[in-house]
Amino acid sequence: MVKPDIIFKYFKDLTPTQVEQFEQLFDLYSLWNSQINVISRKDIEELYERHILHSLGVAKFCTFKPGEKVLDVGTGGGFPGIPLAILFPETEFHLVDSIGKKIKVVTEVAAALGLKNVKASHSRAEQITDKYNFVVSRAVTRLGDFYPWVRGKFAKENINAIRNGILYLKGGDLTEEIKESKLKAELYPLSAYFEEDFFETKYVVYIPQ
Repeated sequence: MVKPDIIFKYFKDLTPTQVEQFEQLFDLYSLWNSQINVISRKDIEELYERHILHSLGVAKFCTFKPGEKVLDVGTGGGFPGIPLAILFPETEFHLVDSIGKKIKVVTEVAAALGLKNVKASHSRAEQITDKYNFVVSRAVTRLGDFYPWVRGKFAKENINAIRNGILYLKGGDLTEEIKESKLKAELYPLSAYFEEDFFETKYVVYIPQ
């Protein structure tokens, strides 16, 4: 079994429940991934670094508040939504994906972990009508294509230290993509928080609303 030590290296103030939930993730995703491929098969051994810790990069930049609502667009098997929901149990997370079998994995994993703050919908982002403080996503498409899906989905009231907006996990040289999108985006390198080589070219892209 692969251990979540890399998570505990960077997140030290976890409750016993959170520790147990993070420990359960490897077995849960191994089980579901063997039935419904949500993570590259060769990547499952790197689950904690490349998927869970990567998802938690959002938390190094922004601490979600109790009662805030977060929409995870194109969540796939639950990233970054599930790890963030473990870390912020008093924040509401709505995970959406247009592929039904991926949402089945999200639903099953959330139920097995006992996460009461996760709602999962088999839906396209454009069909969601609720308002949120933040939208999170992990590189589902180019920013210029992504933004129209979520425009108008933000609550007017800001209760966080940073303004409501998009927190997008993406890697590589994003200069052209940001320019093309015409969005006011701020880049925060994950290498500032995590020392592993995997994070050298990974960013949290923050687009305030």
